[in-house]
Amino acid sequence: MPRLTATLALLLSGWLIAAPLAVFAGLPLPYLLGPLMLSASLGILRPGLLPEGYVFPQPVRLVFIGLIGMMIGGQITPALFSEPLRLIFSVAALAGFVAAAQSFNYLIFRHFGGYDRATALCAGAPGGLFESIALGEEAGADLPRLMLQQFLRVILVVTALPIGLSLWLGAPVGSSAGASFARAGTDWGAFPAIVATLAAGILAGSLLRLPARQLTGPLVAAAVVTLTGLAPVSLPQWLINDAQIVVGIALGLRFKGLDRALLMRGTWLSVLSVAGMMLLAAFFAGLLGLAWSEPFDVLLISFAPGGLTEMALVALSLEANPAFVTLHHIIRILLTVLGLGALSRRLPRKL
Repeated sequence: MPRLTATLALLLSGWLIAAPLAVFAGLPLPYLLGPLMLSASLGILRPGLLPEGYVFPQPVRLVFIGLIGMMIGGQITPALFSEPLRLIFSVAALAGFVAAAQSFNYLIFRHFGGYDRATALCAGAPGGLFESIALGEEAGADLPRLMLQQFLRVILVVTALPIGLSLWLGAPVGSSAGASFARAGTDWGAFPAIVATLAAGILAGSLLRLPARQLTGPLVAAAVVTLTGLAPVSLPQWLINDAQIVVGIALGLRFKGLDRALLMRGTWLSVLSVAGMMLLAAFFAGLLGLAWSEPFDVLLISFAPGGLTEMALVALSLEANPAFVTLHHIIRILLTVLGLGALSRRLPRKL
């Protein structure tokens, strides 16, 4: 019961306090960043307020990430794959980005951070958060440091990129910008189809072992339903806002109970790492702009080494093509995991 009470309190605080304050302050992605900041502050400053060993319920997080995937999948059209030659350019550019980012990060964590080889290699992976942690554990990496750097990578990009884009564009991005692919009203009659598609997507993602399967499984299911004309996938805005609150709270709680000295050291290392990766992302986005007609900011989001779910939300807020962005992030994650797997096999199992 205490864990259920803690979960309900976090969700209510995110909905009633953190998200409205973030909207009022004009933050980008307020329904994501507001709750994230709330739960991260609680986990670092007052972890004792939460039950011992508390983690945010993963089934709840899984469902709401799946809903975001469904909304993205509903935007997929055949036109996305109509230019295979340009898609080949995308794969080549993403491969160059992954190789450059992985090498740069290894130098940062190995020589500036003093991490051992396995930890530096897996902490520097520009994608595949859970896969990099699993591979690091097999290679004998320092798991607290590895997990810290990987979570910081996602959170720093999720926080800094929307703010940077807001300053560049001169207007907020995210829910506060008022842009969304969600439906304003609620068609309760569509909910059985939504639930069935979500369940099928979660099951398919797990069985097929898709990257970021909690997002990509429902995404693929929604795309199939939409492309075949079985049913339109259109979620109400309040449900998408709820999904962002859940994802934000779950991300912020990753910092619960961390040693502050370790956190500070990891933060400055991550700032160096993320800054370097964003410069690389800008470079490769500029190159890819020679092949694609998408605006530079959309291409930059497509390379940004944040979480797939969160980057898709940024794309949604810009009224960009979220399917285009998501496709590039899936490719980035696949290339990162394949490369990291090959490199990690060369490491000794005990370091």
